Amino acid sequence: MTHGSIFVGELIGTAILILFGAGVCAAVTLNHSKAKGAGWVVIAFGWGFGVLAGAYSAAPKSGGHLNPAVTVGLAIAGITKWADVPYYLLGQMAGAILGAVLTWLLYFAQFQANAEEDKALPTLGIFSTAPEIRKPVANLITEIIATVGLVLPILFFGKNLGTGIGPIPGTQTAYGSGIGILLVSLLVVGIGLSLGGPTGYAINPARDLGPRITHALLPIPNKGTSDWGYAWIPVVGPLIGGVLSALVYKAAF
Repeated sequence: MTHGSIFVGELIGTAILILFGAGVCAAVTLNHSKAKGAGWVVIAFGWGFGVLAGAYSAAPKSGGHLNPAVTVGLAIAGITKWADVPYYLLGQMAGAILGAVLTWLLYFAQFQANAEEDKALPTLGIFSTAPEIRKPVANLITEIIATVGLVLPILFFGKNLGTGIGPIPGTQTAYGSGIGILLVSLLVVGIGLSLGGPTGYAINPARDLGPRITHALLPIPNKGTSDWGYAWIPVVGPLIGGVLSALVYKAAF
């Protein structure tokens, strides 16, 4: 893989991920959406399908990490080259911002109507995460554990050579075959359902920070704060979780 292909693959894949993920949050939240009030289960599956579409799209170009915590974990585990890491991270951040902009454009009429009819309805939750109970230490621990629940299985998937989900020879990914990407998508749905309640399960620094930047910059009427005081937790927590996952993986193998 060239650095250019890594950047392009992660840009496209992460943009698709955020378009699906922020899109389902907008669909459930905003007035005049046919999915208004559909609930948490719909959101969890929307994000899972976003991983499915994004990772399959990015896989031929970059392996489809879509997540700095995954990239760092794979690099520490010796699966991804450290020289490639900056291009993964740049593509992921750019893709996350692009996906958030596309979501805003797709629901533009609903954002406008929402501002006119319900000025108190928050919009940041469409783009980024926020805790139900604001306790920084507890929130950080939640994000660390939830990210271990993502990255550690991804690393271990790469060792399931007898099941057909191991890494494709010569690639820089632990996702492996198509069935591996499908399993990761289901894993994200499971994390949302089981571990997402306390903080909204960012488990991905780009997924939270990119759309939060977009929220801060876009001319969304009555958008309120972008909550920068909390923004470090969904960045630092997942990165710590990715590092811990890689250390466990290396100790095990």
